[in-house]
Amino acid sequence: MAERGGYIAARSDTEAVGEWLAEYRASPRTQRAYRREAQRLLLWLAERSMTLDQVRRDHLEAFEAFLADPQPRSRWVGPPRPRHADDWRPFRGPLSPASRRQSLVILQSMYAWLVEAGWVGHNPFRLMRDKRRRLDNRRAGIERYLEAPLWEWFWGWLNGANRLSTEEGASSRERYEEARRRFIFGFAYLLAPRIAEMSAARMGDFQRREGRWWWSVVGKGGKLASIPVPPDMLLLLKEWREVLGLSPEPQPDEATPLLRALDGKRGIGDNRLYRLIRQAFAQAADDLEAGEEEGARGWVLRLRQATPHWLRHTALTHQAQAGVELRYLAATARHSRLDTTARYLHAEDEAWHWQQSRHGLAERDEGQAGADAAGEESV
Repeated sequence: MAERGGYIAARSDTEAVGEWLAEYRASPRTQRAYRREAQRLLLWLAERSMTLDQVRRDHLEAFEAFLADPQPRSRWVGPPRPRHADDWRPFRGPLSPASRRQSLVILQSMYAWLVEAGWVGHNPFRLMRDKRRRLDNRRAGIERYLEAPLWEWFWGWLNGANRLSTEEGASSRERYEEARRRFIFGFAYLLAPRIAEMSAARMGDFQRREGRWWWSVVGKGGKLASIPVPPDMLLLLKEWREVLGLSPEPQPDEATPLLRALDGKRGIGDNRLYRLIRQAFAQAADDLEAGEEEGARGWVLRLRQATPHWLRHTALTHQAQAGVELRYLAATARHSRLDTTARYLHAEDEAWHWQQSRHGLAERDEGQAGADAAGEESV
């Protein structure tokens, strides 16, 4: 191996990590997520007067336990604050198993790069016995989405059908916020954008070519794509532009933000958009819970768990269930691999579940058996 740091211009662990993060300058959102995980590790090591090169296999167990319960809480956990603020803390709370797994995946990648750069002599993550189970963040199928009945209820709630509070006497600001929220969720559901793509969208990104509307988007890795705009999305866009006092259809040279702040002019960033979506999910859960509807507890829990990325999963899952072909679904999702998109297909799960339901503890009567046979022939 080359002399320590021989391939990068770094004089400390912080500078070496900075060199690694610079590789993601073209993907700001990814870079921020990676910086957060690297920063947590560096701060944890600093508490122990350790360097990156001193991390061994047993330290990883301690670090993972720390992610699950950052202690002392007063030192590590706090509300969102600017990084330079005195009361800034690196955690909002303990990390879930999925978040811990993702953190380890990111740090494994960081160590692999630092090994190649000659900054550290080994990658301790490679010694984890159950490495594949713990560090492979892929799943057999997508589970973080809203099932169709729940989405239908939620969309009705957004439109006022299932709201428990009256809208009479609402202020102009409240009506604006309601219209914006409806547009945000409709946009997310109909075009399956990532949250960074939503906040970066411009009015002129919606363009008509040969009588058809398309949405131009620059996604992960700086890749440009054009996504067909369905009729419902075009209707939502026209309604949103009316709220903003604009003409019904956007023009190609409109570089103004698609999503606007309360002044109707400035755009909104990723963090603000994230909070708006989470707040809507939380409010819907509160209203549903207050309604005391029978069997609603499961829906309430799903809404409280939901994050903005669930909207993308929901959109793609429902498109798959509606019969959109895999190749077109992959184009909408902008996946480079079809097997990534195939995770949104749940048809085999449904067929398997139906087949398994034929197996029980007691024999069924002939009428039920005949019904099953007829159902099998009709499939």
